[in-house]
Amino acid sequence: MAGLKCAVVKAIASQSFAQGTKQGSRSGRRGGPPRHSYSQSKHAKPLRPAYKPLRSARLRRLSFGAAPREKLSLLAMSNGDAFKEDPQARMDAMDLGQVQVEESDCRPEPPLYSPASANSDASTQTPRFDFSVLESHPHSGRTSSAIEACINAAIGPELVVFSGGTAFNGVAKDLVQLTTRVTHVLPVSDDGGSTAEIVRVLGGPAVGDIRSRCLRLSDVASDEARAVRKLLSYRLDKLSQSAAKQQWYQIVEGEHVLWNGISSPYKDTIRGFLVHFHSQVIRHPTDAFNYCNGSVGNFFFAGARIFFRSLDAAIFLYSRVSGIPPESLVLPCINTTDRLTLGAELLDGTIIRGQNVISHPPADATGEVQGSASSTLVDKTSDGPALNSTIKRVFYLSSEGTHKTHEVYPAVHPAVLSKISGADGIVYGMGSLFTSICPSLVLKGVGEAISAREDCMKIMLLNGYPDRETGGMDALDFVMAVTTALNRGHSPEPQFSLDYPPSKYITHLLAPSETSIPVPAEKIEALGIKVMKLESTLLEDANAEKEAKCIFKSAALIHSLSSILSGEQ
Repeated sequence: MAGLKCAVVKAIASQSFAQGTKQGSRSGRRGGPPRHSYSQSKHAKPLRPAYKPLRSARLRRLSFGAAPREKLSLLAMSNGDAFKEDPQARMDAMDLGQVQVEESDCRPEPPLYSPASANSDASTQTPRFDFSVLESHPHSGRTSSAIEACINAAIGPELVVFSGGTAFNGVAKDLVQLTTRVTHVLPVSDDGGSTAEIVRVLGGPAVGDIRSRCLRLSDVASDEARAVRKLLSYRLDKLSQSAAKQQWYQIVEGEHVLWNGISSPYKDTIRGFLVHFHSQVIRHPTDAFNYCNGSVGNFFFAGARIFFRSLDAAIFLYSRVSGIPPESLVLPCINTTDRLTLGAELLDGTIIRGQNVISHPPADATGEVQGSASSTLVDKTSDGPALNSTIKRVFYLSSEGTHKTHEVYPAVHPAVLSKISGADGIVYGMGSLFTSICPSLVLKGVGEAISAREDCMKIMLLNGYPDRETGGMDALDFVMAVTTALNRGHSPEPQFSLDYPPSKYITHLLAPSETSIPVPAEKIEALGIKVMKLESTLLEDANAEKEAKCIFKSAALIHSLSSILSGEQ
């Protein structure tokens, strides 16, 4: 264990040192040698560290904003008016790179967050942000117009998105056109696919949805970044246990072709946690692990979680390894290292145990997590037989319980509530309504936090087609389901329930124009919720007998979100 810790620390330190040295070499004076040079004798002491973090938390965040980095270099003008009276602030700015940029060069590339005044043409106005947020900044009174324009380009709205690990993935990456300041809140109750096998043998929360979102947000700008993403998204053979195990051993031993293009620091870090995961698996000889269809990313994630004994630490490491923007955050709705089971109560009183059985049941579904090969193959293109009754509510069960009397009440991740309190917008994403969205909403404190945000836009994205969970429901039923979840309605402990109207939780409903889900716009708008239909596109389906499925066109969705958040809609 100590050896592995040492290897991980060394690998991460070597990465940080290399990045810091590279950053320092770019921050020299214009037309002259770099200010910080490591070309001296190895015994010579450098005048200053190669990289010195910005003292201002706000400027530090801006240095990684959504705008191109060359535009952010405006903050480093050595002769800028904003820093004449403060030498330390000027020195911090020079650490970003000393380039002087004209104000006309600071217009951002659309579509960025661009609130326009009510009396002007939005198509011609320079995108701006509410600059009152900078009033507390120590240099706010001396900010030049050029720096102000650059900050407007860099800061986007802060969003909190409740979603699952599949449907919203197609939009998650495109959100960077609007902002990178997004907190993705995801459930940890997925019990299908390779996640089920990890939970069966090693326990702990399900990480499949979190891993899926991290991969979707990961960096693909370089050959190495693409190689890392390819490795962590790789799945072992679906049908043959022996073939899957052979592939896995090649990966663990560092001999698989997937390691090509990955440098030693990255390889040593990733492989270290894969080896740790493998060592945990072989400690359970009575529970033979089924590698079929196993996700290498899930194995890495599980190894990191077990090693650190912290889900948050595992997410942080995974985010850094996969190159997620620092201001983007992936959060589990519950911060736990224990196994959680989702339950659903139908209107007829039936209790269904397990997320996979609720949404995509296998042919022999019993509600138990099985260790057979079939448990690692989840067909999300097939909804299975229709439910006998409408879902009344979802809740959490103890890992050993099978009835609603075994209901448990896990605490919401504190960071979720913190992010809600400072968000410019809250989004309920597309996806499985009762198994992807509602598990995060039923937690105590979430309804209170969202209802308290009177100044925040709350946007619900309607699915383009029904599934097993929502068959027979219209858009109004979707609205009421979200409201019931946030109010914790039908709870066996009514003293913890809320009674807020839908307008407290939802201000806008966005629907694909070709959705097959009925949208009674007049009834929804009577509740104080604005309904907007957006341009959509049909999904290709090889089975012509099935009903056509549609999704939002990404550009139309991003534009509408920008308009809503800027107050234009």
